[in-house]
Amino acid sequence: MKIRSLIEKHQKAFTDHYGQRLLPGHRKALDAMLACRRDCGDFLTHCQHCNTMQKHPLSCGHRSCPQCQNQLGEQWLERQSQKLLPVTYFMVTFTLPQELRSLAWQHQALVYDILLKAAAETLQTIGKNNHGIQLGMTAILHTHTRTKDYHPHVHIVLPGGGLMRKNGRAYWKTLSEDYLVNEFAMARVFRGIFLRKLFEQSLELPNGLPKQWVAHVRNVGKGEKALAYLSYYLYRGVISENDILADQDGSVTFQYKESKTNTLKTEKLSAPTFLWKLIQHVLPRGFRRVRDIGFLHGNAKKILKRIQFVLKVTLPPKSKNKKKMKCKSCFSTLTVLLVEPKRTPMRFRFYTVSDETLTPG
Repeated sequence: MKIRSLIEKHQKAFTDHYGQRLLPGHRKALDAMLACRRDCGDFLTHCQHCNTMQKHPLSCGHRSCPQCQNQLGEQWLERQSQKLLPVTYFMVTFTLPQELRSLAWQHQALVYDILLKAAAETLQTIGKNNHGIQLGMTAILHTHTRTKDYHPHVHIVLPGGGLMRKNGRAYWKTLSEDYLVNEFAMARVFRGIFLRKLFEQSLELPNGLPKQWVAHVRNVGKGEKALAYLSYYLYRGVISENDILADQDGSVTFQYKESKTNTLKTEKLSAPTFLWKLIQHVLPRGFRRVRDIGFLHGNAKKILKRIQFVLKVTLPPKSKNKKKMKCKSCFSTLTVLLVEPKRTPMRFRFYTVSDETLTPG
């Protein structure tokens, strides 16, 4: 079931319920998803084998659209595979306490940035103090649970080892496969760093903050599985359209996999509530939700190559064959002749819903 059809069908009810809470980025995302592969323009292709001309619709390219960005996810995963090391990997998760979610919602770009930086600084501090090494890591911000509730948290995948400097020279040190750090100690360090960064930005803290925060760490083997898991949610929006099961009597039913039992569950919500659960996770414009840190940073390619040389890493070959469009008639490769983009219609950005119809807001 297409999200676009849900937005069109329940546009009035959705705007009546949540119109006052929609941010400019939310409205732009709604317009993009409505226009995807319909009102974004077309491109013309030619098949030299059967001399067929074909017209194809352009996608919106918005990172919250479930119909777009799948190719970017594959490209990201391929780039990360070139950075893998033959050591045990860990996945660390830092969760923002419920008492701070309202503050995060009001100052999204700022608090999300602090969340990512505090998580990375926490692990770098632990790596330096506990193991005497500089860590490399990949951090990804998520703002939703499997049931699509607002729940900002950061996943960090890092190899179990790092650079140790001694007498002006750098050495590689591999960590134990069974242990990285005590979770409670890590959560306390994260709490202190995060609150310090909030204080530096003069943000007022709410009352009743918990003393014990939540942080998890687990062994994920050689890293490929963890990266594949993160790439699955990275460039495909909040939900796959295959998980939307029904739209009946003003309610939407969707499925999700429960993390504790690893079984599929279903949930039924009113259509406006379901759409709001999806659209509230649109990130601020230009915000980088994925960040490579330490010797995995893009500016540390030489250092990473030296580490891979020392560890005798055999990298998988880079994919040179890009996916090519095929002719629907003879399945030969198509050549793009002309691209005609169109400006996305602004149905949500400059309009609100009145009692009867859409009127200028």
